[in-house]
Amino acid sequence: MGAYIARRLVSTVLVMAIVGLFVFLLLHVAPGDPAAIIAGDNATPANIAAIRQRLGLQDPLAVQFMHWTWRLLHGDLGISIFSDVPVMRLIGQRLEPTVSLTLVTIVYSVLIAVAAGVVSAWRAGGIVDRFTMGVATLGFSVPVFVLGYALIYYFAIRLRWLPVQGYVPIARGVWPWFVHLILPSFALGLAYVALIARITRASMLEVLAEDFMRTARAKGASTGAMLLRHALKNAGVPIVTVIGIGVALLISGVVITETVFNIPGVGRLIVDAISNRDYPIIQGVMIVFSGVYVLINLAVDLVYTVIDPRIRY
Repeated sequence: MGAYIARRLVSTVLVMAIVGLFVFLLLHVAPGDPAAIIAGDNATPANIAAIRQRLGLQDPLAVQFMHWTWRLLHGDLGISIFSDVPVMRLIGQRLEPTVSLTLVTIVYSVLIAVAAGVVSAWRAGGIVDRFTMGVATLGFSVPVFVLGYALIYYFAIRLRWLPVQGYVPIARGVWPWFVHLILPSFALGLAYVALIARITRASMLEVLAEDFMRTARAKGASTGAMLLRHALKNAGVPIVTVIGIGVALLISGVVITETVFNIPGVGRLIVDAISNRDYPIIQGVMIVFSGVYVLINLAVDLVYTVIDPRIRY
């Protein structure tokens, strides 16, 4: 077990090293002078020179990469060009809304999707199965921003049940915090629910056709025990896999969702940074998002060993 974890940690470090290299080169892939691109069309030579000095662009590319990596290893993501505030502080200020939205979305999506997939497999071909798979197909088809605006129009503007936009910190009360996350988490998580539900159904159908399931049924095992204790556990590896992979949907969807619902999170931060060509913020957010995604995949690999101990060998 220890050797397996060590191998996975080494591969995680290598992946993050490659990600860091690509994020660093983001500033240099565009043709022309990076400082001129950041400064904009109306910049003066003095502005361009100041940006070059601040970013160290006068040094050779290898030297720039070593300096950038050294600062990154010490938790320094740079300083915003336009606000003159450390990028780490800016991300920390915007972290709570993004983390809250993501966690609420993951919890409700996994609970609903796994339950729907199990029931669909149990009643394969029935009305419940067809309805669930129809909703799953719809979830894949509707873009996040379209669903978001539709939810705002119906539930917030017409029915006035929920707030239109914004975010309330959890320190001001759990209920106001949760109410402001209902619509954005639903809009963000529908595609995630559809993905997990379809994979859960397919995996469960495969397991339910196995010989040991017929043996359990012949021995008089209850439906709940068959579905949860026997079938779901043996179908767990592909389900956990798609839960981890689906986090990429959430990371990309957070940017759109926070913009639609005016949530001051990390997604809005990177949108504003792209508009202002604030490359230190863009690089910092990409590093953070990439690190989160890599760590989640590492956690998924470790969960494999709990579901199926043979994997560690």
